[in-house]
Amino acid sequence: MTTPYPFTAVVGQDDLRLALLLNAVSPRVGGVLVRGEKGTAKSTAVRALSALLPKIAVVPGCRFSCDPSAPDPACPDGPHEPGPGVERPARMVELPVGASEDRLVGALDIERALSEGVKAFEPGLLAEAHRGILYVDEVNLLHDHLVDLLLDAAAMGASYVEREGVSVRHAARFLLVGTMNPEEGELRPQLLDRFGLTVEVAASRDPEIRAEVVRRRLAHEDDPVAFAARWAGEEAAVRQRIVAARQLLPRVRLGDGALRQIAATCAAFEVDGMRADIVMARTATALAAWAGRTEVRAEDVRQAALLALPHRRRRSPFDAPGLDEDKLDETLRESAGPEDDDPGPDGGPGGGGGRPAPDDGGGPQGGGNSESSENGEGGGTDGKGGAPQPSGAGAGERAAVRPSEPFRARVLRVPGIGEGAAGRRSRARTEHGRTIGARRPRGALTKLHLAATVRAAAPHQRARGRSGPGLLLRRDDLRQAVREGHESNLVLFVVDASGSMAARQRMGAVKGAVLSLLLDAYQRRDKVGLVTFRGAGAEVALPPTSSVDAAAARLEALPTGGRTPLAAGLLKAHDVLRVERLRDPARRALLVVVTDGRATGGPDPVALAGRAARLLAAEGVASVVVDCESGPVRLGLAGRLAQDLGGVAVTPDELRADAIAGLVREVRGDRRAA
Repeated sequence: MTTPYPFTAVVGQDDLRLALLLNAVSPRVGGVLVRGEKGTAKSTAVRALSALLPKIAVVPGCRFSCDPSAPDPACPDGPHEPGPGVERPARMVELPVGASEDRLVGALDIERALSEGVKAFEPGLLAEAHRGILYVDEVNLLHDHLVDLLLDAAAMGASYVEREGVSVRHAARFLLVGTMNPEEGELRPQLLDRFGLTVEVAASRDPEIRAEVVRRRLAHEDDPVAFAARWAGEEAAVRQRIVAARQLLPRVRLGDGALRQIAATCAAFEVDGMRADIVMARTATALAAWAGRTEVRAEDVRQAALLALPHRRRRSPFDAPGLDEDKLDETLRESAGPEDDDPGPDGGPGGGGGRPAPDDGGGPQGGGNSESSENGEGGGTDGKGGAPQPSGAGAGERAAVRPSEPFRARVLRVPGIGEGAAGRRSRARTEHGRTIGARRPRGALTKLHLAATVRAAAPHQRARGRSGPGLLLRRDDLRQAVREGHESNLVLFVVDASGSMAARQRMGAVKGAVLSLLLDAYQRRDKVGLVTFRGAGAEVALPPTSSVDAAAARLEALPTGGRTPLAAGLLKAHDVLRVERLRDPARRALLVVVTDGRATGGPDPVALAGRAARLLAAEGVASVVVDCESGPVRLGLAGRLAQDLGGVAVTPDELRADAIAGLVREVRGDRRAA
């Protein structure tokens, strides 16, 4: 068994450690979402927390970790007889990104349920995590239906499994922790709201702090047991403090003044619903208990706001989570009553708001909140938000223009039926959706088609010697339901950034149209990529990714000018799609070419662009051309390009959802029908 890295040995990361400890003190806070770049100790801190949790008493032999003092009356392994329990450490269960629904919630043996009338239930990860920690690394990459099941269980404290009229329920109360790298895509705002707290982490730029991180990591790798022994005293102290805070928690008083400040803060920041108020109240109470106090103070409310509100401020995928601390302080001052004017000295050994005491590492490994919140926001030249200088920059280049206001875009779908990852764009055979048929199961049966199963078994009942009312089933009779839902796609944008596009100040409207399509891609859980062409050639401004906000940032910083190497842009798109087909063969692509159709540079550029377009069409790439040509004289080049691609041409105005109904239903339907 490997020796985990000690929680107290993590250098800095004060907010991360505090959020985890508050959830350990009061699981009703609702879990924590940890956002940050790779290599910032997110997973290390979460895994280390499990060693600090107090041991729990469980009913012997119960697969669902029932508390012997108050066993779950609906436990599938019950009813439990009164008696002493056995103690064991609280578990930390990891949910893999590629887990199935049955692995998460558990599985029923449908064959035994139908033939024997027995509820044979195999518990899933939710049952294993009961009264412990459920950890989801890269939670933003988890399929939506799994996230919904996970958060529903976390909110209700129970898991329900329904299969063809057979139902099983069991308790599922756990500390939910998710980690994610925002560069790989965001969670939907409604899912962000279900996490109680969120923290942002980033690597420190202080050489001394970075050196201490490396020093401790190497020491742990050289001798994990000896390294853990060095921190055993600090680990025991924190463990005892968690126990003491849990015992104190019921006696902590949330006064009217603190409650008024909580309500005023949530109202001032215009958060939706009432969950934020409740989470802030629970967090402030846990902070007071962690600090060893029985009264919630103003500094507890302030710290609770910093942890509970930033992710609830998101209104679109292009908004960065954050909180204006000056506005927060002003709101707290205005809403404070006379009894709140003097918050008193910092409570507890952790300082104001119950923060853990800083260790000898000198500062946060993450570099502090101010650094992480400022980086990457202004210049637009870093790895997240900036756009690399495109080829052909030089004379004639025009500064980047801001996009116009985005609008609700019409749905563009890939024709046919795919089998890609679950999403919300094109038709596909998926595990969820409407039932359209049945087949023999390939491996374990997951979705029973009851009528088809009965039809398969009915002709053999006499030969099998059926004498009673029960149906005699065999494995060969079972039929798997075939369902049709929707998949996510790869939406690859090929954007003309040449001088002709900059003419008549069209680029702002063009960027607004692409931004609207990016927003639509975010809502439909697509991957997106961005190819631009101008000057002497084309480049991949953003490789295919789930982070549409990164694509939006690259688009906004895109300058224009120079010639129009249309063929180079299409060939670059062909290369990107070829590589992506090797990486993910099941994910179908939608090519969106944004251009006025003009092509310049080199011998016969229009014919060369036509040949490149026909190459893409021959490989079955679904395409749509956004025709940006304007003015009294129109050459119709974008329409000809759409024909060569085997797609359709639409104007930016026709992309609007309130345009002529039914304009774009299948981007290549007409060509395939022909």
